[in-house]
Amino acid sequence: MLDGLRIAELTLSRGERVLFQRLSLEVSRGQAVSLTGGNGAGKSTLLRAIAGFVRPDGGRIDFLNKGTEVEPEDARRSALHLTGHLEGLKPTRTACQEMTFQNRFLGGSEDGLAKAIDQLKLEPLLDLETRRLSAGQKRRVAMARLISAPRPLWLLDEPLAPLDSVWRQSMGDLMQAHLDGGGMIIAAVHDPLPFDTVSLDLGGRA
Repeated sequence: MLDGLRIAELTLSRGERVLFQRLSLEVSRGQAVSLTGGNGAGKSTLLRAIAGFVRPDGGRIDFLNKGTEVEPEDARRSALHLTGHLEGLKPTRTACQEMTFQNRFLGGSEDGLAKAIDQLKLEPLLDLETRRLSAGQKRRVAMARLISAPRPLWLLDEPLAPLDSVWRQSMGDLMQAHLDGGGMIIAAVHDPLPFDTVSLDLGGRA
């Protein structure tokens, strides 16, 4: 079980440009961090580095359980979710097929998938190909994995961006419930999340 994340002296770059240097951050159960800063500040790149898709230029990313380091490969495989600003849905699959595939791939349960469909009000969308969904509907389908296959660390890239005001509040409630249950969230945002977070501004850190 993952209950902490520790980042120490982290340096990340994109191509020849250094995004930020010597960044340190600790997150524990029940905590949320909002990553802010302008376009190109490194918010998405930091999320991808935590998830293991970007190799840092320096520093460490440690996953923790009761203060003991967890093998990064194990933590990334089974203890975190990464949702990007692009949903990554296969356009020719129906919403039901896409969520079923993701749920099985991530080791979720049928009960978990049913719960996600209910909480995110996805029943009317199940037979529609994902290419026919609106941006907000695609985001809800993509976020279903957070419920159907529970994992303690959520890495969210602009999670509320395509949602209307009602669904922004509903998604905020979902994230708050995750924190109340001991989960952790790191989210790249332009607009504030509808609950208390620690804010980390990456702008100008290079």
